[in-house]
Amino acid sequence: MNYNLSKLPERTSKPRNSGYTMAMDKGLSVREAEDFMSVSSNYVDVVKLGWATSYVTPNLMEKLAVYKSAGVPVYFGGTLLEAFIVRNQFDEYLRVLDKYNLEFAEVSDGSIDLPHDQKCEYIQKLASRATVLSEVGSKDEQKIIPPYKWIQLMNKELEAGAWKVIGEAREGGNVGLFRSTGEVREGLVDEILTQIPFEKIIWEAPIKAQQVWFIKLLGANVNLGNIAPNEIIPLETIRLGLRGDTFNHFLSQL
Repeated sequence: MNYNLSKLPERTSKPRNSGYTMAMDKGLSVREAEDFMSVSSNYVDVVKLGWATSYVTPNLMEKLAVYKSAGVPVYFGGTLLEAFIVRNQFDEYLRVLDKYNLEFAEVSDGSIDLPHDQKCEYIQKLASRATVLSEVGSKDEQKIIPPYKWIQLMNKELEAGAWKVIGEAREGGNVGLFRSTGEVREGLVDEILTQIPFEKIIWEAPIKAQQVWFIKLLGANVNLGNIAPNEIIPLETIRLGLRGDTFNHFLSQL
């Protein structure tokens, strides 16, 4: 840090199991990725190339090399895997992982109807060759999954080999964990936490108010995802109680 401040929340350090930040790259150029890493690599644990953007991203190898040189792993969004699955091209997806030396993989079923047993089979297959993040929740705002079902799905996916499960919110923060207004489904989150360890969940929270809510609920070291590159530094200040949103929250606890 650039100077000393006392009475700050203790942050975990990389490599970490909690306090994890997943950033969403929706199409940064190589130069933008370099700039992003120059200021944020210490605070980013993994970068997701959103949905299937990797398919159309120019200079993909070069950009992946930028993240690798900064010590930040990358994975391709779960929608890409769904695109391969629905076309019966899972083996081709495995070749993509090998081609780009990806250490992480995301398994989701937010855009396709996939029997859960089959989803867990994909998790098992991928877990033997990559660190698997599995996403729970639908991208359809009309599809409301009851809390008991979230818990059931998360438990089964962790048992199948997922390292962590991701609570779906999309990049807009208006489905899954959230209402269409962006408001947190508080009862849903509370029930999930009665059964799933908080360090096993990455909560997609692209909107500042959502980040603040989770940090106030679970502390500085909650796992958060779908964070925009230009919001990484602001998020870290929220985690540390150095932005007005959490300023007094942490002072009162220290």
